[in-house]
Amino acid sequence: MTIAGSPDQKLNRRLRLGMVGGGRGAFIGAVHRIAARLDDRWELVAGALSSDPERARASGEDLLLKPDRIYGDFNEMARRERRLKDGIDAVAIVTPNHAHAAAARAFLKAGIHVICDKPLTTTRREADQLAKLARESGLVFAVTHNYTGYPLVRQARAMVQAGELGAIRVVQVEYAQDWLATRMEETGSKQAEWRTDPARSGPAGAVGDIGTHAFNLAEFIAGDEVTSLSAELHTFVEGRRLDDNAHMMLRFASGAKGMLWCSQVAAGLENGLKIRIYGEKAGLEWHQENPNYLVFSPLGEPPRTIRRNGYGADDVSRAASRIPGGHPEGYLEGFAQLYTDVAEQIAARMENREPSPFSLQVPTVEHGVRGVRFIEAAVRSSQRKAAWVDL
Repeated sequence: MTIAGSPDQKLNRRLRLGMVGGGRGAFIGAVHRIAARLDDRWELVAGALSSDPERARASGEDLLLKPDRIYGDFNEMARRERRLKDGIDAVAIVTPNHAHAAAARAFLKAGIHVICDKPLTTTRREADQLAKLARESGLVFAVTHNYTGYPLVRQARAMVQAGELGAIRVVQVEYAQDWLATRMEETGSKQAEWRTDPARSGPAGAVGDIGTHAFNLAEFIAGDEVTSLSAELHTFVEGRRLDDNAHMMLRFASGAKGMLWCSQVAAGLENGLKIRIYGEKAGLEWHQENPNYLVFSPLGEPPRTIRRNGYGADDVSRAASRIPGGHPEGYLEGFAQLYTDVAEQIAARMENREPSPFSLQVPTVEHGVRGVRFIEAAVRSSQRKAAWVDL
């Protein structure tokens, strides 16, 4: 359990990280481990890396964990790590969606900070219960919407907050891929198999997997909340049990209007996340596949290109940059930024000081709840022939 120190006590070690899920054959587990190590703030020391005890043991050995810090299940891990003098400071939960809630509860009850993949849970009821427990615990609970860690995404948010676009009118966001354009779930692909299984993925497919990222990005940059939506979910690949494409209209609390498209059957697109925001004075455009450039278009003037850690970058963007402009940063660095920000929040608590304000942009359990509400609203709307549904 994390214990605050005296005001002059300086943390002189890496934070200790545990991981649930992410063993052999898991894509996202490796991403989390790389991201956690990139800025040298974390050390992986424990794990319950698979629901299969033998795979968990072998995966822990692959990562050179000590034998007594390799666990067969997360409940055992939470109980034992809580009692250890050198127990973990935080846990990363990188399992399929259906296992997030139980694992997060176990570690919150053990007094251990939580870093959880999205979506937070598979039901709104579980999400609300988990958020209540997180609030009562007082612990850090981060949800890894990693695109919020990109320098120019944070700059776009700051520009909107500073009024450089004026009142926001229109938000257009899309996230399109093609990797599920065929029955990948029948080829032995572990990633496709669980993502298309309602028992593990939850009530939505593409909407839950990548639509939640687009939704989170829209709210994050706009600084506004979606109040209602009209959605049509589609399943184009015959025999698939969950959606692989969706179109939605969005209404924001401020009166702004939006559209969201997510697809995993868009032939030729690899990871096409992009967002355009238009206000009464200017517009912004950002593409994840070319993330080091943000286009700012004041009304009646030529567009201006803002470069990451270069011309036009501001303090919030520079604080999330690691290398000079012109050297590309992207997916792993965006993920790493969240881990570094969480480390700063936890270290500040241990040292009895205020954290850097730049570290407070990490999505929280409350943003995780928003994502689950978005999924359920989209499914409900589609079932009602795209009727408008409140979040």
